[in-house]
Amino acid sequence: MAHPLRTTIEDFVEGLKGFERDLITQDRVRDFMQATELSVQELKPYVNFRDEYYTRNLVYRDALFEVMVICWKSGQKTPIHTHNGQLGWMTIPQGEVAVHNYKYVACNCPEKQNVVGLDCLGGASHIELERLTTEVCTDQSGVSTVDKLQSIHQIENADPSKAGVISVHVYSLPFDSCISFDLEKQHCCRKSLSYFSRYGKVEGAVEHSHSGELRVIG
Repeated sequence: MAHPLRTTIEDFVEGLKGFERDLITQDRVRDFMQATELSVQELKPYVNFRDEYYTRNLVYRDALFEVMVICWKSGQKTPIHTHNGQLGWMTIPQGEVAVHNYKYVACNCPEKQNVVGLDCLGGASHIELERLTTEVCTDQSGVSTVDKLQSIHQIENADPSKAGVISVHVYSLPFDSCISFDLEKQHCCRKSLSYFSRYGKVEGAVEHSHSGELRVIG
């Protein structure tokens, strides 16, 4: 059994593999993550900071779970985005982020939400979102979650520390695209997601990308 003070990536992944599909709930995975915290040292192979954009670094993925490390320099943030109707959990081994939670109110293309396997097709030119709360997440704040009721948010590193923020994200089920909202331009669209690195190895195409923020949503 994993010791909470020295959990390895292998311990963490094996624990997730032990979940049966019908037993994957927000509370069960949250309890597991609280009991098996990953240290910054353990995450070192997946830590990649870039000045231009935050990076999504794949640690593990199967049919039920996706595990990522996201690295944020000061001022870097995601667009406001959805999670394609899936459950999500986040811990912060280093630093501090603000999570701005939003509620969908209305748009001029509600019919595009009626599609199998996706939360929405996007394409609205009038969007109404209500900003609900801002949650500050640190290495002391426990596990932050998204679920089917509260699935729209924006993550921002407002911490001025030069050390940067390291966050661990688990999703179930994994997803490869989401809806990104631009409230200033009153536009939303479906964005494909990519990784900066997979299993500790930097992706060559992403290494040379200059459009990281649009491609690497957290």
